[in-house]
Amino acid sequence: MTRTNVLRLLESAGIPFEARAYPVDENDLSGVHTARLLGLPPERLFKTLVLRGERTGIFVCCIPCAEEIDLRKAATAAGDKKCEMLPMKELLPTTGYIRGGCSPIGMKRRFPVWIDETAALHTRIAVSAGVRGMMVLLAPEDLKAYVGAQEADLTSLRIHR
Repeated sequence: MTRTNVLRLLESAGIPFEARAYPVDENDLSGVHTARLLGLPPERLFKTLVLRGERTGIFVCCIPCAEEIDLRKAATAAGDKKCEMLPMKELLPTTGYIRGGCSPIGMKRRFPVWIDETAALHTRIAVSAGVRGMMVLLAPEDLKAYVGAQEADLTSLRIHR
């Protein structure tokens, strides 16, 4: 199994985790597809989104993979009036990660992070291990503490699938 920077950081911090590899389908990078491959319910797999507030700058949101980000709620959580998704061409230079492999752990710089409040409903959630094809499962409280995240309601009207 590939030793990613995310895994090294979690190990050096003494945070318990489980790394899980999965086959990458370049035609379907969706979190729901990944959750199925890993045998996880989609509400436990969190995608990492990078946004830019009009005044506050870059920030990160982690939300359940089957949900959609509510930009107004995200902006409010970040203390801003408006925000937008970071353009894809800026993702790698800004974070050090590519689409489908973006993790809230180990970005090039430390950005403010918000995790959807539903993470607290689970003993373990999955986030990217920093590359396509690998996720890391860990306690949401450990993730919050490590990245200095805050909880917030970040998604559009919840859809139960």
